Amino acid sequence: MRKEDLQNLGGMHDLPVAAIDAQGAWLLSGRTRILLPAREVPDGLKLGVYLHVFVYIDMAGMPVATVRRPKALVGECAFLKVAKIGPHGAFLDWGLEKDLLVPVKEQPEPMQVGRSYVVRVRLDRQGRPLGTARLDKCLSNADIELAEGAQVDLLVWRFTALGAKVVVNHRHAGLLYRDEIGNRLHVGDRLSGFVKRVRADHKLDVTLRQGATSELEAAKARIMAALAKGGGILALHDHSPPAAIEAALGISKKLFKKAVGSLYKAGAVTLSDHGIALKRD
Repeated sequence: MRKEDLQNLGGMHDLPVAAIDAQGAWLLSGRTRILLPAREVPDGLKLGVYLHVFVYIDMAGMPVATVRRPKALVGECAFLKVAKIGPHGAFLDWGLEKDLLVPVKEQPEPMQVGRSYVVRVRLDRQGRPLGTARLDKCLSNADIELAEGAQVDLLVWRFTALGAKVVVNHRHAGLLYRDEIGNRLHVGDRLSGFVKRVRADHKLDVTLRQGATSELEAAKARIMAALAKGGGILALHDHSPPAAIEAALGISKKLFKKAVGSLYKAGAVTLSDHGIALKRD
C-alpha cells in the first residue's frame, strides 16, 4: 500500500468497487486496490457502489477489507477475550475472522485462554493491527484538551487503592475515586463520565457525577423513592455499613449522609436509630 493511503489502515471507510472477479471485489483507495474476499461480497454488487469496510494488512502484507466492524479500531481500547495462545503471543477475539495478536512483550502478565483483558489496538511496523495491554505506555496525558465538566467515555482498566483507573476517550488515563464507585464496577465496564479535574502534573480525575448539585438532588430522589416503596420507612442510618447503603441506593455513604441531612432540614423526613421515615403531616 502506498504511503499516502496508510491513513486507511485500521479504520472504517467508504470505498468504491473498482472491479469484481473470482477473488472478490476490488475496492479503490487512492491508487491502491484493496480486496474484499469473495465470501464477503454482497449479492448483486455492482461497480461504482461504495461499501463501508474495515481496511487492514494481512499476514502476507497485502491490504484487505472486510464488511465486519471489529470491536476496536486502531487507536481504540476494548475489553477482549483470549481465544487461543500461540508461540508469538495471545490471540484475542475482536469480532473479525482473524483474531487480534497481542505479542508476549505486549503483555504485562501472561494472558490466559478464556480470560478478558483491556487492550489497545495499534499498527506494527508493517502496518498490521496488533494489540497491547501495556496501556501505561500508549496512553498520553501530555496534551489533554478537555475542560472540567466535559462529558467523556470511560473504560475501566484496573483498580488501585485510590479507585478505578480508566481509559478516557481511548486516549488518556484517568482515575475514578473509590469513595464514589464503591465496589460496584468491574474491569471492562464502559461508562459515561465527566472531567472532574485536570491537574498540574497532567493527572486526570473523572467522575460519574455531572455536578455536586445534580448529584445531591439525584441522591435525594433515590432516597424518597425508596421511602415510598418501603411504606414510608427506610432502615438505613448514619451507622449503616457503606455496602448496605450502596446495595440499597447505589450511592456512597458520604453522599447518603449529605442527602439525608438535606431532606431533614427541609422537613421531609424524620430520623431515628432505626432509620429514616417520611414526615407525616
